[in-house]
Amino acid sequence: MASLTLGAWSARTLETGYLWLDGGSMFGSVPKPLWSRTNAPDERNRIRLAMRCLLLEGHGRRILVDAGLGSKFDAKLREIYRVEDEPSLEKSLAEYSLTTADITDVLLTHLHFDHAGGATALLDGRLVPRLPNARYHVQQRNWENAHAPNPRERASYMPENFDPLHAAGVLDRWDGAGEPWPGVELIPAQGHTRGQQLVRISGGGQALYFVADLIPLAPHVRIPFVMGYDIAAIETMEEKRALLTRAAAEQAWICLEHDPGTALARAEAAGDDFQWAERVPAISSP
Repeated sequence: MASLTLGAWSARTLETGYLWLDGGSMFGSVPKPLWSRTNAPDERNRIRLAMRCLLLEGHGRRILVDAGLGSKFDAKLREIYRVEDEPSLEKSLAEYSLTTADITDVLLTHLHFDHAGGATALLDGRLVPRLPNARYHVQQRNWENAHAPNPRERASYMPENFDPLHAAGVLDRWDGAGEPWPGVELIPAQGHTRGQQLVRISGGGQALYFVADLIPLAPHVRIPFVMGYDIAAIETMEEKRALLTRAAAEQAWICLEHDPGTALARAEAAGDDFQWAERVPAISSP
């Protein structure tokens, strides 16, 4: 697992399993002969995605950024998405002698099932918060979107992943940009889904961005590489250019949530586009 120290914050990547999604949907208008060079599809045109989370420790908090898929999928959904359970969140936390009970806060970038499914769990037939001592944080706009999704996103928002958090009284909703803790900045991004929030962590003269589905895989560092899943491709490209321009100027690290091979990377300008100047490989299951 990759780790960084940013002033008072320590940041570690946590692997929480894998799923497989349609390669054409992940790359939109990018031709298959191009994207398949780096992301080989299976016989059903699916490509492997990590569900990488970020653990932040500092200022008296232990914060998890996103929560992975969890373990609530039935057999049919597990087959559709070719779910790989290992390593689980619990196993990855145990590498640092931690359990889910040690997490104080969960920042959910958005409520799609592969980011928020692990926020809840089934316990004695009831849906409960999976991290029992944590406050959960999401954007108000994404909360509203999840409860009135457009037809394209309806299958990605599953109420069992987030309504139990509200029922348990552990959900905090943010309205736009904010700084919930010193050095932790919430950055709204609307191109992928309304109300997504990215996270910037800074300290000691360094910065790290958790970019969720703005740059899901390493090839998406290219500005025109936009997912077919995104609801507004032009907005995604504008948001990506703004973030990469800022991150490159800071020589900041970027945490890639879905890339199975790259955990962290630094971006640099390449003409009117961007490329990776440096990468830290993921320690993942084969």
